[in-house]
Amino acid sequence: MAITALIVALLPLSIVFISKDVNKYRKLVWISVFITFDLIVFGAFTRLTDSGLGCPDWPGCYGLANPFLAHEEIRAAEALMPTGPVTMFKAWVEMIHRYFAMAIGVLIMAMMAVAWYRWRRERKAGYHPGYPTLLFFFVCLQGAFGAWTVTLKLQPVIVTIHLLLGMGLLALLTWFGGKQDHAMMPSGQAGVPAPVLRRIRWLAVLSGVVVFVQLFLGGWVSTNYATLACMEFPLCGGGKVIPEMDFEHGFHLWRELGKTKAGHYLPFSALTAIHWVHRNFALVVFLVLGYTCWRAWRVPALRKPALGIAVVLVLQFLTGVATIYLNFPLTIAVLHNAGAALLVLFLTMVNYRASFSTPTP
Repeated sequence: MAITALIVALLPLSIVFISKDVNKYRKLVWISVFITFDLIVFGAFTRLTDSGLGCPDWPGCYGLANPFLAHEEIRAAEALMPTGPVTMFKAWVEMIHRYFAMAIGVLIMAMMAVAWYRWRRERKAGYHPGYPTLLFFFVCLQGAFGAWTVTLKLQPVIVTIHLLLGMGLLALLTWFGGKQDHAMMPSGQAGVPAPVLRRIRWLAVLSGVVVFVQLFLGGWVSTNYATLACMEFPLCGGGKVIPEMDFEHGFHLWRELGKTKAGHYLPFSALTAIHWVHRNFALVVFLVLGYTCWRAWRVPALRKPALGIAVVLVLQFLTGVATIYLNFPLTIAVLHNAGAALLVLFLTMVNYRASFSTPTP
């Protein structure tokens, strides 16, 4: 497994090594951001194809390094349950997801090693090892939840936390990339009026909180397979504004997949509640982030990420509605998850730049 992770990480490390970029450390950070984004999207594909238990143990597949070696065990499980959680396709999807996750761990370890080496030699602020070390422990925590996702049989709260930690890792790496970009900026650039900057900072933080809540709600929909609990828009449950809903069972966190806390099957009204809350909170997200984009647009340093947020908001609305009316096509559902990751990326950029832009009186 470790050798496979090193082989997968070799390509991005080679790109960094042969790059003509003067600051290869900065290049390493941004390539890690790119691969983390890809991993989140592929993680959505893994979840949406029911491949989370494609290999029912961890970190290997039936104790082996890859599905090739575990071919007999996988085929035996597939013969017993042809549409079950273990098939050759699902095993490969799950293991590729794990390989990429381990490769990101290798990249962060490389980042941490370079930072400690350069810091001991040069003591440059751009190579302070504190942040890469934090990233290392964070990715270890993410890996632990990845293991529990398998060993606890896709328990919704564990899978949702795993998703949130993945988004958190993307945000932390993007923030670190912002720090590297900031270190290369020439001094003496025009600042932003302090009152304007202060208002944007508060809006950016509020937007981050709102997006975090929506990420949890979206993850809760996905991990409970509640995407099609409402088959119409904007109404739900037979043309109702407020359908029959069971919030108690729907939002009880510690329970098995598809079960109530008492072990009974989860009622459909609980799935409706999960879907309905996520759908309606999207309006709050749209209003708060839309207003933040409008205010950030006036600041040149924030214009590009603000435009990115605005475009993604529109695409999120379209893919969310299309998921309902097109009966949950896999491609659209994966794109909806990718849009959520892009919101995290662009909003992190806005937060960083709003926090570290040079204020003027």
